[in-house]
Amino acid sequence: MTSTKMTKDHQNFLILADDFSGACEVSSPWNEYGFSTKISLDYTAIPSKTTHQSLVVDTDSRYLEPTAAYQRIQSLSHMESVDTIIFKKIDSLWRGNLNAELTALANNGYKLIIAGALPHMNRVVENGKPLVDGLPLSATDAWQVEPREAPESIAELLGDLESTLVSDPRDEDLAPRLLAAVSSTSTAILDCATEEDLSSIAKAWLELRETHPEIFERSVLVGTGALNAALASSLASATTASPQNSAQESANSSTAVRPILGVVGSASGPSGKQLDIAENAGIPCEESVNQLPSPKPGEAVILRATRNASEPALVLQELRQQAAGFLAEHPESDLFLTGGETARAILDDLNVTSLTPLEQLEPGVVISQASDGRLVGSKPGSFGSPNILPQALTALRNLRAPLSQESTSMSTTTLDTRPFIAVTMGDGSGVGPEVTVGALIDENAYKISRPIVIGDCHRLNLGAQALGLAVDIVEITEVSQAQFTPSRINVIDPHLLSEDLEWGKVSAEAGNAAYHYIRIACELGMRGEIQGICTAPLNKAALHEAGHIYPGHTELLAHFMGVDEVSMMLSTPKVKVIHVTTHIGLIDAIKKIEPGLVERTVRRGHEALVRAGNPNPKIGVCAINPHAGENGLFGYGEEEEKIIPALEKLQADGINAIGPLPADTAFFLAGRGDYDLIVAMYHDQGHGPVKVLGIEAGVNITVGLPVIRTSVDHGTAFDIAGKGIVEVGSMIEALQQSVNLASVPVK
Repeated sequence: MTSTKMTKDHQNFLILADDFSGACEVSSPWNEYGFSTKISLDYTAIPSKTTHQSLVVDTDSRYLEPTAAYQRIQSLSHMESVDTIIFKKIDSLWRGNLNAELTALANNGYKLIIAGALPHMNRVVENGKPLVDGLPLSATDAWQVEPREAPESIAELLGDLESTLVSDPRDEDLAPRLLAAVSSTSTAILDCATEEDLSSIAKAWLELRETHPEIFERSVLVGTGALNAALASSLASATTASPQNSAQESANSSTAVRPILGVVGSASGPSGKQLDIAENAGIPCEESVNQLPSPKPGEAVILRATRNASEPALVLQELRQQAAGFLAEHPESDLFLTGGETARAILDDLNVTSLTPLEQLEPGVVISQASDGRLVGSKPGSFGSPNILPQALTALRNLRAPLSQESTSMSTTTLDTRPFIAVTMGDGSGVGPEVTVGALIDENAYKISRPIVIGDCHRLNLGAQALGLAVDIVEITEVSQAQFTPSRINVIDPHLLSEDLEWGKVSAEAGNAAYHYIRIACELGMRGEIQGICTAPLNKAALHEAGHIYPGHTELLAHFMGVDEVSMMLSTPKVKVIHVTTHIGLIDAIKKIEPGLVERTVRRGHEALVRAGNPNPKIGVCAINPHAGENGLFGYGEEEEKIIPALEKLQADGINAIGPLPADTAFFLAGRGDYDLIVAMYHDQGHGPVKVLGIEAGVNITVGLPVIRTSVDHGTAFDIAGKGIVEVGSMIEALQQSVNLASVPVK
């Protein structure tokens, strides 16, 4: 048997997904990397005869009986051509008919290489076991509507299929270890947790297809959308693929702007939060088409599942009937469909047989063009940022009518709920200019927000030069002048810095400028011109040298917004911490702690997490003394006097606050996912663990202000300022958190 070279023009890729939203998700990377890509809803198609390099088949098998799912996959994968590479897309929570479908592949003579991590959702595989947010899948409620218990391990899920575990996917010897595993058993299960892991696995598999075709030409890579993206990326550099037409060109080639129907099959969890934001943005969201207004071209309405409905089959039936009624009245409507089963049913009713992917708005949120010409946006139910519904509906409309074209009476920004975020540059002598530019040049920045920098144009240009970035720094005098296009950064510049300001030095000049950047941002917020503030670091010594005697950002923001009391929350990928006291000495902190302050702090943290989409956060409250006082052995009864009365009030109001907990135990439990938020009693009690558990991606959030404020969780880093080596990830995450917690702009 000859080796299949990736440079062959006739190389085909067959991607099998068990539901529609998953099929759309995995189609997008192939399209973006220039492969001719089609999504087929006809699972009787013959993949080897397709004219597309990448054919994604929605097998619609997630909710079939296992025997039927087995037969469908066996038929689809009965391939004679070794020139077709097969990828099996699986659910990142391991739901569906995986046992039946993977058994069908194995019985057709395919070796299986399984890597099921979805890093951006914190779903990983460790020691052959699926984990979600650090917890075993079986210990979460992810399978609460499934007809059986969640598996403890992937081997358990595979049943009779023999498997071998392969760990450490980034080791240089991954390929030979994978070869050994697949040579001895039909299935290899790979531990994986990061994008780098998945990239290593995809590259090792492709290498083995080249070097050991006798084994790996009859093998299937099995994994999530993230592994699929890694595979497409790896193949893109080695396969002859031509760039596809832009989404705008494809959408505009058929017809003018149309009405848009959104259908959301769940009102709980992330979907519920997304619906609330859509309603606040003025988008009609109703349970019946009889309650929906008749939309004009370009206008959007959302049909939602009946509130408190518990039977999925009945919900789907009702949504299907309601959608059919709407589409009978508005037959050319574009669609945004949440949930794979809901989407598939509605498209089947419309006799849609195939789609072409156009663009991906966020991971899993994809816009395609259907065979009947309509645009179809889709996402899995649990995916998407809080603002995704208004953003997706705006994207659908704008694909039909470019922003420069005023072809209807509806404003192009009617559905644009991206919040305006004031980004303060911080201390100009530190890394603030660099992290500000680095965050705003990120491809996601303008997709999620409309950022306005308050800072110094010249200094930002120097920061861009240090990072080696080509950007357009544009000075504006008011928010309304801003334009949000890639590589453009809009700046309100009060001209407070001299051009010869030194990098890495404490400076009254820089401290004074940082002070006024905050002042201007707060004034914009209080006037309602921006909905969030994201701050680069300032230097307290420079602030004081300029005569502005404040402990830090938190107190400065509270002063300008006229708020007596706020709280500092630190957020990392592993733990969130809110502080009862912050920038005061330890003895003073213990004196200051009292039940009312503890209660108000917990309430502010609870409100922030609910606002971010967690309806019932679990909050761990730290004690003051070691071992929570150990029944009076340590301290003088501070827990009983200062903390427990607050917890009793909070619990009576339904807030899930637990404590007082020994701090060392609390942070250990939070790090493995038992708590959504930890309440620290004083500065170092909270800051120390956070800096161990994730300072690189840490975000500082001020809660209790009229306008949400987020910041990087690092300082001005004078030692590396101006050198272009600063890590900008924390600033990118700070902007994302600001968007997640911001209010919706009022039109």
